[in-house]
Amino acid sequence: MKPLILVDGSSYLYRAFHAAPPLTTSQGMPTGAVRLVTNMLKALLKTYGPERMAVVFDAKGKTFRDDLYPEYKAQRPPMPDDMRVQIEPLHALVRALGMPLICEEGVEADDVIGTLARQAEARGMPVLISTGDKDFAQLVNSHITLVNTMTNTVMDPAGVVEKFGVGPGLIIDYLSLMGDAVDNVPGVPGVGPKTAVKLLLEYGSLDQLVERAAEVKGKVGENLRAHLDKLPLSRQLTTIKCDVPLKETLDDLFLQEPQRDKLLTLYKELEFKSLVAELESGGDSAAPAAGVVTPPVQDITAVYHTVDYEESFTALLEKLGKAKQFCVDTETTSLDYMKAEIVGLSFALEAGEAYYIPVGHRYMGVPDQLDRDHVLQALKPILENPAIGKIGQHLKYDTHVLANHGINLRGIVFDTMLASYVLDATATRHNMDDMAQHYLNYKTVLFTDIAGKGVKQLTFDQIEIEKAAHYAAEDADITLRLHDVLEPALRAEPQLDKVFRDIEIPVAQILEKMEHHGVYMDAAQLAGQSSELGSSA
Repeated sequence: MKPLILVDGSSYLYRAFHAAPPLTTSQGMPTGAVRLVTNMLKALLKTYGPERMAVVFDAKGKTFRDDLYPEYKAQRPPMPDDMRVQIEPLHALVRALGMPLICEEGVEADDVIGTLARQAEARGMPVLISTGDKDFAQLVNSHITLVNTMTNTVMDPAGVVEKFGVGPGLIIDYLSLMGDAVDNVPGVPGVGPKTAVKLLLEYGSLDQLVERAAEVKGKVGENLRAHLDKLPLSRQLTTIKCDVPLKETLDDLFLQEPQRDKLLTLYKELEFKSLVAELESGGDSAAPAAGVVTPPVQDITAVYHTVDYEESFTALLEKLGKAKQFCVDTETTSLDYMKAEIVGLSFALEAGEAYYIPVGHRYMGVPDQLDRDHVLQALKPILENPAIGKIGQHLKYDTHVLANHGINLRGIVFDTMLASYVLDATATRHNMDDMAQHYLNYKTVLFTDIAGKGVKQLTFDQIEIEKAAHYAAEDADITLRLHDVLEPALRAEPQLDKVFRDIEIPVAQILEKMEHHGVYMDAAQLAGQSSELGSSA
């Protein structure tokens, strides 16, 4: 039986808005999130070929959780205007693609999806929930599976245990203990993922933990006993409601034929040129099975992969080894290149797709990562191969860091920081964030967005892999896109191009060696020169 696919449309929209380039029409209408969500929906169709499907969005207004707890999500900032204006065209596109769309007032999209998933399970129907929301792990069982199209990961019951440390049956207890700062769900202060797992595995369930709260020692025990009255509320807020009375039934969720005329009108209004061309040429409306669409530059979207399994690492190695050139970036524990340790590496071979290999994240509950020494040894022949071009942003730093691990980076062909400086030294600051804004009209995720600021700022190894992966992969992707803009601009100015290639790139590599190994100085001769200059003054 083909699976029923339930799409968390609200999750798609939020994640796409922050992941997609800031595309706009010629009239200034934001379209980046709409384009990326459209691509992901079409990829689901192509990959799974479902007969039934629903795309579920949060309805406007309050839900029953607001009645339970007025502070629920109260601290969230309002939806950005650039996101809000994309809702209506996205809904129109979903319907034109022939996909049932549901917005149910008084509940969240999670509750509608949970209700439909349980109904399908009761009929023996396999269910695939497409989302990036961790709360859905509570629904996973032999019939219900999660898929995250932005990270290309699938989660079954074993995957839930692998990711969270407890099975689906304990996810509600797990979430209740920790609370949720984003949704303003109260939990037990000081209880993070690792502590929550430890307590649940030791006591068996939240109910047992509450019953034996007096046995829990230390500060955790004190906090638990002081917040016992909050746990029932936390449980209510984090439990997905699976008995919502819906007017839609499973038999209302059959996919319909796409409305090609309506789609063509919408694609033209949104200026999705590649999709217009596809429809006008008679092509179908589904995306490639890999789930990655690479349209022309003006329509480009981004798909980022976390490489945390040996099989995916081997596949990436093969791609890098065969590449003519690629973009490389390192994430480290420090800006001091002599002390910095590698936490992860990111690569991009074409604009719109990038890979992050986490190897050194250290925090409570961190998932398994590939062994750093193994990864670096496997990458060493590729990174040291001068026949494979290396592109990067401020590659002198990355060269230092790789040298700390015994790798001599060779084949440097393009440094976007140096290229920007040579092309126009005063046009912008030459860090990647400012360059992306100036040359690509793109706002990157800032380090402070994921690490915080001031004395409480995290180092990169303390950042959760899911957040770190997007940030790091974006670095490689944006750097490659900057290369695609700056390289032809330099070629068009032969004198500047010669300065860049014959002076700046070689000098940067010489400076790296001087900084890394030091420079021999004749102290006596230097003292003599100092004395001579002093006397002549």
